[in-house]
Amino acid sequence: MPLFGELFLSEVIKQQVLDPQGNELGKLKDFVVVKADPLPKVDALIIEKRANLFCIPWSDLNLFNKRIIAANVDSKDLVKYEMNDNDLLAVRDILDKQIVDVNGIKVVRVNDIKLEGYESDAILIAVDVGMRGVLRRLGVERKSDDLLKVFKVSLPYNLISWDYLQPLHPKLTSITLTVPRQKLSELHPADLAEIISQVSHKEGATFLKNLDVTVAAETLSELSPETQVELIRDMDTEEASDIIEMMPPDDAADVLSDLPADKAKEILEHIEKEEAEDIQELLGHEEDTAGGLMTNVFIAYSPEITVKEAMENFRRDAAEIDNAYYLYMIDKDEKLVGVVSVRELLLADPEMRISEIMETKLKTVTPDVDEKIVAMTISKYNLLALPVVDSEGFLLGIVTVDDILDRMLPPEAKKK
Repeated sequence: MPLFGELFLSEVIKQQVLDPQGNELGKLKDFVVVKADPLPKVDALIIEKRANLFCIPWSDLNLFNKRIIAANVDSKDLVKYEMNDNDLLAVRDILDKQIVDVNGIKVVRVNDIKLEGYESDAILIAVDVGMRGVLRRLGVERKSDDLLKVFKVSLPYNLISWDYLQPLHPKLTSITLTVPRQKLSELHPADLAEIISQVSHKEGATFLKNLDVTVAAETLSELSPETQVELIRDMDTEEASDIIEMMPPDDAADVLSDLPADKAKEILEHIEKEEAEDIQELLGHEEDTAGGLMTNVFIAYSPEITVKEAMENFRRDAAEIDNAYYLYMIDKDEKLVGVVSVRELLLADPEMRISEIMETKLKTVTPDVDEKIVAMTISKYNLLALPVVDSEGFLLGIVTVDDILDRMLPPEAKKK
């Protein structure tokens, strides 16, 4: 058994590899890694001597530890190695790559790789994503430990077991954790968006597709327009339409308006007719206007129903709406005639008619009003949402305070 105990990659890289007589064959440059059961294993060593690369199969090793690496081959028997994209290499393909750590809700970097002897093999058991891995590669881990002991502080190990890593492939740009969809769904969409924004678009698209479609839609809404377009543009139309269809119509319209026209048309054709019509209606407005900001999903009832009936209806209808701040009252022609806040509804006598408690002095804007005026109106009257009506008073949609905040915040505070 060549490998006894455990060690880290950084402890052996650049170490001499000796022949049976104790002469140097070359210095260890990398490992060839292959899939195995239970974990990936080292299949061969790549050594370097005088700018030439050679490959030594793991089966030709006699000893492999922190102090001695010895093979049972002579220099004349070494087989030259040419770098290629088919082999998975530990240093080239794993070290320094990013890992999506959903437990810490962040993206971390592989600073080192831990190996352990298992039967006659060296298996990869974990990656080090902590400061210890950095210090170890710099050759100052032990000195740092001694210094910290003076202050009675210890540096923790931050290892991620290989059991939680997705299957690897050569020349990968990043690594993601294998986590059940259920666990991913428990994370806040803003945290998922934070993760996606830190990896490549290819990895981000893969991550998004692995989410439950509802969570994927919520996550996409949290991303910057640039990232949204990059992810959706490269996705299969069927997958993209499933996600877009689950988004609020205003968010979906924002994404589609930034896509190439042919891609947006394809996606709309794959979306249910009713949802597609809602989105197309919003696409007809300029982005920096009330119409471009509004959503056409809101709660509207007749003013003639009772408070009790309104509450019963609200319990059913609010489940489908993210920001149900107000109930809007419309007449038989669907013109806006009043508004009731959820607070007022809860405090009112259940037997009263909504018309008795609704506010009729309404603050509204038309769809062509500039977003700055919309923001000023919401701020001046302390509103959580502002109705958007046409010239005849028909209720077209509402602009929520969330949408205004997202549009008006400085770049560093906006979506990822």
